[in-house]
Amino acid sequence: MKADYQNYTLLGYHHIPNVNKIDVFESAGGYASMKNTLKNIGKQQIRDEVKNSGLRGRGGAGFSTGIKWGFFPLESNGQKRYLICNADESEPGTFKDRYLLEKNPHILIEGMVIAAYALNTDRGYIYIRGEFYHEAKVIDAAIDEAYAKGYLGKNILGIEGFNFDLVVHRGAGAYICGEETGLISSLEGKKGQPKLKPPFPAIKGYRGYPSMVNNVETLAAVPWIMQFGAAAYKKWGTEKSAGTKLFSISGDVNKPGVIEVPLGIPLKKIIDDYCGGVRNGNKLKAVIPGGSSAPVLTAQQCETVTMDYEAVAAAGSMLGSGAIIVLDETRNMGEVLKWTLEFYHHESCGQCTPCREGTGWLEKILKRKNIAELKRPGSLSDIDLLDQVAGHMRGVTICALADAAAMPAQGMIKAFRNELSEYISLQQKS
Repeated sequence: MKADYQNYTLLGYHHIPNVNKIDVFESAGGYASMKNTLKNIGKQQIRDEVKNSGLRGRGGAGFSTGIKWGFFPLESNGQKRYLICNADESEPGTFKDRYLLEKNPHILIEGMVIAAYALNTDRGYIYIRGEFYHEAKVIDAAIDEAYAKGYLGKNILGIEGFNFDLVVHRGAGAYICGEETGLISSLEGKKGQPKLKPPFPAIKGYRGYPSMVNNVETLAAVPWIMQFGAAAYKKWGTEKSAGTKLFSISGDVNKPGVIEVPLGIPLKKIIDDYCGGVRNGNKLKAVIPGGSSAPVLTAQQCETVTMDYEAVAAAGSMLGSGAIIVLDETRNMGEVLKWTLEFYHHESCGQCTPCREGTGWLEKILKRKNIAELKRPGSLSDIDLLDQVAGHMRGVTICALADAAAMPAQGMIKAFRNELSEYISLQQKS
């Protein structure tokens, strides 16, 4: 019954029926890494191992997890400290964290206990998107099982003074709460709006105390790293993008779903070999490689790009959350951009003027809706205006939501300018 855990950092247990139950998980090797780590490895050693592994945050930013942990003071000096798991998976096209939580919640709990020990904190939260009602129930049940086994609570595994309590907090379904300071504001009972940084949450976070915020996939990778070592983890991936990655694949493919593959794998291999190719034998038109906020890649770019942080950035997009949205030849790119801009306009928290107003203007320009001063028919100059407004939105707001709307707009203009021009022209005539 033991899974081939060493070949997968995250999905090695998922073929086992009822692995969401703690006894099944343990019989397959679960919690073994936590037990060995807590009893035999020092806190600084854990931090060093995670840093040396090259693990990067899997929520979208791709920042080094070990370096981020290094910002967190090693000694508490009697001060409250918090570990927060960001399970507010809100990026359109992304569903890999949801899959992990539903199928194997204990791998996250195991990772959080190890992280809590290394970070010297006794309180943790799993902030989960409000719509994930079923997943929240699954995690709550798993937490109850972990308490019953003594893996949560007081003096865990008999280690005097190591206490860790874990609570699930359901959000209210706001995209902006996927940003860590917006998440913290919501967790505090306030409006979910991001905060200026610095200070960063590792220094001043939840309730003004040091808080470490990591993504579900990031924390779930920690047990494997501590069991098999940083060197083994770095055998996968590339020099700067180490390890394996979960990808959520949706759109116009024959087999959508969640896969775990080494970083650096060719995008074409994912589409053809793992997803059975483009649906109905159609031609590939474009791919959004990292969730809806990532600039689109053309079919030609998809022939050569590899799925790692550096290669996707070099192609003019971003790996982001690993949400691959495949678009075939039947797709109207104007419609694709319209859906994207509608979403970001709706989800802007309204705190920053360039985002509050800019997201609305992008949507209006694309739809040619309520723009009284634009008397001329749809033309390329409308595309230039769309590009100009998007350019004024980037890098000037508290969080990156404005960028998340502007980047796909500018990316679509670059790749499919004529098609967008025709789309706007048709909107004006209708």
